[in-house]
Amino acid sequence: MTRIRSVDIVRGVVMVLMAIDHVRVYSGIPAGSADPAIFFTRWVTHFCAPVFVFLAGTSAYLYGRKLANTRPLARYLLTRGLLLVLLELTVIRFAWTFNFDYRQFTLAGVIWMLGWCMVLLAPLVRLPAKWIGVIGLAIIFFQQVFRYPPLLLPPSVRNSIGWLWEFIYPAGAESRGIAILYVLVPWIGVMAAGYAFGIILVREPSQRRRLCLGIGLSAITLFLIFGIANLLLNPAPAHALPPLLRLLNQQKYPASPLFLLMTLGPAIALLPLAERARGWFSEVLATFGHVPMFYYLLHIPLIHLAALFVMFVRHRTLHPEWYATAPFSSVPPDHRWGLPLLYLVWAIVVTLLYFACKWFAAVKARQNKTWLRYI
Repeated sequence: MTRIRSVDIVRGVVMVLMAIDHVRVYSGIPAGSADPAIFFTRWVTHFCAPVFVFLAGTSAYLYGRKLANTRPLARYLLTRGLLLVLLELTVIRFAWTFNFDYRQFTLAGVIWMLGWCMVLLAPLVRLPAKWIGVIGLAIIFFQQVFRYPPLLLPPSVRNSIGWLWEFIYPAGAESRGIAILYVLVPWIGVMAAGYAFGIILVREPSQRRRLCLGIGLSAITLFLIFGIANLLLNPAPAHALPPLLRLLNQQKYPASPLFLLMTLGPAIALLPLAERARGWFSEVLATFGHVPMFYYLLHIPLIHLAALFVMFVRHRTLHPEWYATAPFSSVPPDHRWGLPLLYLVWAIVVTLLYFACKWFAAVKARQNKTWLRYI
């Protein structure tokens, strides 16, 4: 079965946008700001995690069709998921921090979450895809129910093991020194919905485009209706963001239904446009989208090295301790970058990544190695 090019292009877009946010981390610019330029620098990167996870589910469905058997698909999801968890705790953690001091900092980040979601998806793939989609949407829109199971436990039990639930959904317990950036709910729902979305992508082209546009525009409409209603029903506190920024400033940790409608709706609606895209720029994006995990593993250490280089050029020192708990950096205000420098570093990093990804994509196409499926 041939690859669906529009999926690679849209995934390539979010990979490129993701690098903006990770350069921002090392620049020291805070995520929250009423400055429109800084706000939208952060906001455009909100599309990354939802689309990445959603299309990971879609790719699992397409790979399952290629295998024509759910058993090897489940085995692949289980083994690849556990590999991603291991990479998060080793290679990726070191790339963020350039240290091995786990006593100081351990991160449960996006690759951790992606890996465990694959593990959870593995037993589900034996169900019909449409039911997996129903389960996924239920998890997304009724995610608040996951807050309550720990409250049903006796206090003594909740105090001793309640922290484990924090990896699933926030319930107010201590996380035992692990920085949990991404919980599993609602993200397993996003991946499951993406898996069911694969049914649409294998349909006849004109029908596929019509359905993508309908689903995407419907999600955008729901976001606008409920988002604007929320603004009207909840008066702005003093010194709040302007109304437009408040509308776009939806909860990401954990990702609210409005956040997911805001980000997944446009991505799905743009798939038909990506399907028609031609030219060198679409080829660049498709190259990134063809090898997303290779891109991810490479881009963090490259950005980290670039940040240290910038620090040395500007201040003749490195200050690696400021990045000892990255992506939670602690750059003093007088050492933070401006947006022009941030975007210059981002453009250089993405350009270098393109040549590396083009090489690796050619290797994957040329060599039929089993292990290459996992990167």
